[in-house]
Amino acid sequence: MTTDEDSSALPLPQDDPVVAAGLDIAMKWGAALGGPEKLKIALEALEPQLKREHQIRLRQLDMQRDATVRAEENAKAAADGMLRLEREKRLHALRMTGLYLSAVISVAMLVVGVYVAKDMWWLSLFLWGPSLVAMGKLYALRRSDPDDMKALSLGTRTATNAAQQPLPPSVP
Repeated sequence: MTTDEDSSALPLPQDDPVVAAGLDIAMKWGAALGGPEKLKIALEALEPQLKREHQIRLRQLDMQRDATVRAEENAKAAADGMLRLEREKRLHALRMTGLYLSAVISVAMLVVGVYVAKDMWWLSLFLWGPSLVAMGKLYALRRSDPDDMKALSLGTRTATNAAQQPLPPSVP
């Protein structure tokens, strides 16, 4: 069996230019140091330094990876903070709009209740009573309880029952 037929044999220097260049460099180093024994000693002395440099590079890469992960986490946290801030601004605007709307509706109901009190006192009771509280609570607090609706329906029933009763004759 020849080296050409053996697949595990190293290629000859003339077959591979990289191997040929490496062997040429090794031969020059060996000649410069005074023989292969001194080259072996020099390479063995160089090995611990190369290991240290390799460990340093590995640590640097780990630190770079950690810094990249931290930077990504910080960027995500900043983006989440911006989203939360924007959501809070929209929610605040919505709540303030509800508060202003509640104030406007409440004032309008009071004004209309005062205006119609002389002619239709039962309507003014309806406008000033539980419906005013229910509307204010609905728009300002954004909640409506079943008790509010019960009170509103009771107030409406009371006002309409009072309107159906005949008025006592006025005394001259």
